Amino acid sequence: MPVTIPPRPTSPCAEATLPSPLGELTLVATEAGLRSVSWGVRGVNGRQRPVAFDGDPHGERERAMAILRAAAEQLTAYFAGERTEFDIPLDPGGTPFQRRAWAVLRAIPFGTTISYADQARRLGDARKARAVGGANGKNPLPIVVPCHRVIGSSGALVGFAAGTGSKAWLLDHERCLAMGGRRRGDVRPGRRRRFPTPGSTASAPGASPSRRCR
Repeated sequence: MPVTIPPRPTSPCAEATLPSPLGELTLVATEAGLRSVSWGVRGVNGRQRPVAFDGDPHGERERAMAILRAAAEQLTAYFAGERTEFDIPLDPGGTPFQRRAWAVLRAIPFGTTISYADQARRLGDARKARAVGGANGKNPLPIVVPCHRVIGSSGALVGFAAGTGSKAWLLDHERCLAMGGRRRGDVRPGRRRRFPTPGSTASAPGASPSRRCR
């Protein structure tokens, strides 16, 4: 069954923050679903703060808060190595093309990677790799909608709003869990990394599992 992401309605939002190994995350939800996951108060790419609820006469805020609680619990479990998938409702908005590109992201198996060209082919046109990269860059739900699993055809880590260090951490985290280990907790951004040819299990060439997993 194909994965679909519904369009975003105009709706007020609830907001919460969550500590993570990659820094504080800001979660935003409407009554329809999780709208964004971002780094810092304003989030990546300068996203604006959401419109708050004005009272709660119909229970919309409580439904949004329930989604935030579920998202926080599932993200915490993900970082703890206890969850590999997310099953919360999503409300990301986006254009029709962006929503199709994000649906492909959700279908990438945990612990694996694909290239931007692979993603474009899954959308029906390998020539749209650049457009796919642009859509991934607008993904408002990183980690939950795993744009970090898309890498360059050469294995280079490119195109992640929180930085390639965070992208490498997420891929190493998933690689270790897929191998039956557990990711060590610190993130060390800065050094450009290359990963194996897209389509294989995510791991850094020459990296010993015992150095990065436990």
